Amino acid sequence: MQIRIARQNDLKQMVAIYNQAIKDGNCTADTKPLTVEDRQEWFNGHSSHKYPIFVKEEDNTETISGWCSLSAHRKGRMALENVAEISYYVDRGCRGKGIGRKLIQHALLEAPKLGLHNLFAILLDINQVSVELLEKNGFTQWGHLPDIAEFPDKVCGQFIYGRKV
Repeated sequence: MQIRIARQNDLKQMVAIYNQAIKDGNCTADTKPLTVEDRQEWFNGHSSHKYPIFVKEEDNTETISGWCSLSAHRKGRMALENVAEISYYVDRGCRGKGIGRKLIQHALLEAPKLGLHNLFAILLDINQVSVELLEKNGFTQWGHLPDIAEFPDKVCGQFIYGRKV
């Protein structure tokens, strides 16, 4: 298993993994599946030298089991250039194998090399698995936005978890 920078031909698998999270209903505030075209601009907004997307590839098979992105926070505001939002998603069939942990740990190791001093995650407050994963990796709760995510069958809030690196 290796973690590497995402390539254009990974985007289809990344979108499929993200769509699993949408279907699960507690991992993202998106409610409808996305297409590769929907995510292309987002993908193009990342670069290997500042805000990369990492993928977990299974044994050089080009099969992606998970991905993790570091995204600009308030792009263009220079005082926030050292901050990135971390997001991570793992294929449903590969969960519980430590892939999310490995992706987060890889991002934490790479962040200082990218000039990043702070990472934060925004997650639904009903996503207990992600809360535990972040806390195990040294993130702490920096904020809570109560009852702002309105789904057809529930209302929940968002946590902001952060860590200095």
